[in-house]
Formats: sequence, structure tokens, C-alpha cells
Amino acid sequence: MSSITEPGGNASSPSFFSKQATIAQAGFSRWMVPPAALAVHLCIGQAYAFSVFNGPLTKVIGITQSTPDDWSLTTLGWIFSLAIVCLGLSAAFAGKWLEKVGPRRTMFTAACCFGGGFIVSAIGVWTHQIALLYLGYGVIGGIGLGLGYVSPVSTLIRWFPDRRGMATGMAIMGFGGGAMIAAPLSVALMNHFKSATSIGVAETFIVLGIAYFISMSIGALAIRVPPADWKPAGWTPPVETKQKMITRNHVHIDQALKTPQFYLIWLVLFLNVTAGIGILGQASVMIQESFKDTVSAAAAAGFVGLLSLFNMGGRFVWASASDYVGRKNTYFIFFALGAVLYWLVPSFASTGNIALFVLCYCVILSMYGGGFSTVPAYLADMFGTAFVGGIHGRLLTAWAAAGVAGPVLVNYIRAYQVAHGVAKADAYTMTVHIMTVLLVIGFICNLLVKHVHDKHHMTDAQLAAAK
Repeated sequence: MSSITEPGGNASSPSFFSKQATIAQAGFSRWMVPPAALAVHLCIGQAYAFSVFNGPLTKVIGITQSTPDDWSLTTLGWIFSLAIVCLGLSAAFAGKWLEKVGPRRTMFTAACCFGGGFIVSAIGVWTHQIALLYLGYGVIGGIGLGLGYVSPVSTLIRWFPDRRGMATGMAIMGFGGGAMIAAPLSVALMNHFKSATSIGVAETFIVLGIAYFISMSIGALAIRVPPADWKPAGWTPPVETKQKMITRNHVHIDQALKTPQFYLIWLVLFLNVTAGIGILGQASVMIQESFKDTVSAAAAAGFVGLLSLFNMGGRFVWASASDYVGRKNTYFIFFALGAVLYWLVPSFASTGNIALFVLCYCVILSMYGGGFSTVPAYLADMFGTAFVGGIHGRLLTAWAAAGVAGPVLVNYIRAYQVAHGVAKADAYTMTVHIMTVLLVIGFICNLLVKHVHDKHHMTDAQLAAAK
């Protein structure tokens, strides 16, 4: 690691994990940064495949079938919700810390938490203590999710000011695609470790924890940040217009919380995520119950992987498209088309049309993923790039809230209807109609987003002092 020269001419070697040590030197290609981001996001994207563990975890004691002492699906559903809550909270509270210490230290801390969370969860399975799964995957792993999520995104936005949507899409598509790898891998590992006395989940957790720690650590070592005032060769910042709502000014992370735009975009993200995250959390079980005796567990795992593929692809495609059509217009498409598709899904399930059922959810999940990858660019357009990492982190509390609201809507409404005699295949109808209403409300919130008032912008002196 080369040294840096401090004011006054004295050279000193910064700590390997310091922000200064990650500043790129002359000749560094910005295209080296997306692979480092993907090394982290492909790992933490495993969260979207957690539903493949739900069925086996209901048979930890019974092995072949659930017993009264085994965990229920509603009990297990809180593991995923806790992880998303801790993702949002850690991202919110670590926003300023990320800006201070840089992405390398943040990403390595994420590797320790996410990998370590699997180890703690494995102990929870062996001892049959649900509290350890809540602590391991839910809390410790959730913190790793939050730290690992925001640091590559804010770094890529700074490397690609000319293509903000594409940049965030490159990073966040990895999070959406992680389940495409994790779902079949997890099933294969559980089958490998399964025995007469074990369902194979604990052993699978150990393998995944070690593998994810190694991959995320490699990403942390490879990450770089651009020098101060760097910009791509030949690029000229766009002219600021209130119609396009792309600012050349900057809003401080604390001042952003005083604007109505922050809370409207918070609601936009919350409603878009709520409408999709509950389905992801129970995707495997949902398609098997909707098409009983038609879809096997292996096919359901394939459905989870397919959703992951569209989730991943949508993050890149929709975010890249937003560079041309605008962030606000992109969200209009998400809410309008999503509402129509959700309304149609129950009819496809009732008529046994698996193809259209799967197609609808694939498109919905592409827009769900696109919402995640478009929102950082939306924030950069509205508030500038100086503090976008911290602002994005605080906005992710919307994801934390949706991580509770979405699964609760799906799991508990389903449980209530089944308890009152509704067939399992029909138990999701009310839920998806509620999702339709949420998307209509999201459309209205997005409509109300306007340009940030000039009074919130920082002066050059304030910006220099803040840096």
C-alpha cells in the first residue's frame, strides 16, 4: 500500500482499513468497482432465499414431519422480518459512520456480521433455541445486511455520476440475484447433510457462513473510492432543471430529514417493498399451496430462483432505464402496472394457470427490485451526492418497516383465513388485493414529489466544512 502525503510534506502510511487507504490512484479503472460490489451483494442477497429453510425448520425435531414441539411457519417468519428490520436500522445509524471510515472497513464489518450470524443460527438449530436464530440471522446477520448493502451503493454513485441509475443497478442487482444462487445451493447442501437424525439445516448454515465471509472480505479488500472532485473524462454535469429534478447542489444528511421529499420517497419505497417482500418471504410455500399436488418442493425452489433472476435483472434494467425516462416516471410504472398484476393473480391461481401466475410474479418482482436500485439515484438527484450514502441509509428504515408489514400481511392473514375454513389455495387472495391498494397509495405519494427548496441547499463554505 503506497503512502499518502499530508499537508506539510510528511508522508505517512494510512491504516489498511482507513478511508485514505482506499482512495484510487491515477489510472485506476472505475469498472473494477462493480465486481467488488457484487462480491458483497451476491452474498447478502441470500436473504431472499431464506424461505427454502422454512419448511425444513418446521421439522427439526420430527425430521420427516412436524411435531407439536417443532416451530411453526409464523414463528419462523419473524427471522426474515428481524433481518430486514436490522438491515434498515443498521443502515440508518451507520450512515454517518460509513461516510467517516469509508467502504472497506464497513464492508469487512458486514462480512463478519453476516457470516457470524449463520454460525450463531446453526447453534440455534442444534439446540432448538429459536432465540438464537432471531439473534444470529435476524439481528447479527441483519446488521451485516445493512452495512453490506449501503457501502457499495454510495461508492458506485460517486464513480458513475454520468449514469447513476445504471451504477446503482449494477450493485443492487447482486442483492436481488443472490437467491438465484443461494436457493438451489441451500437445497443441495441440506440434501447432502440430511440424515436420520438431522434435517441438514445447521450444517448448511455453517458452510454458507464461511463461504459468505470469504467472498465479502474479498470485495472489501478490492473496493476503492474516487479522489476528491474526480469526474469521468469528457463528462459535463447536467444543467439543473426543476422539471427533471436533478440538482447540482447538496443537502446535508440531517437537513434532508427536514424536507417533505425525504418522507414522500420514504413512503414510495415502503409501499413498493411491502407489496413484494411478503411474497418473497413465503414464495416457496405459497406456490405449493396455490397449486397443491402440482408443484413439488424442488419446483418451488426453482420458482424462488426464477423470482430472484427477475428481481436481479429488474434492478439493472429498470434503474438503467430511469437514466432516460426519469426516476419519478419509473416509479409511476412500478405502481400502476404492479397494481394491475396483483389484482389479476388470484384469478390465475383459481383457474390453475401456473404460467400466467408465475409470469405476473416475475414482472412484479422485477419492479420490486427496480424500486431498490432506482431509489439511490432518486435521492442523488434530489439531494446531491455529497451525503447520499447516509441519506440512503436512513431511507432504508422504510425497508425495515416493510420487512415487518409485508410478511405479517402474508403470514397472519393467511393463517387467519385457513383457521376460518378458507382453502390454503385461496388464502392469499385478500392479501394480494390489499397489496393492490398499497400500490395505488404509492402512486399518489410519488405524484406529490417535487424539487427540493433552495433553502435546504448547502453553500460552498458549508460543504467544504462538512468534508
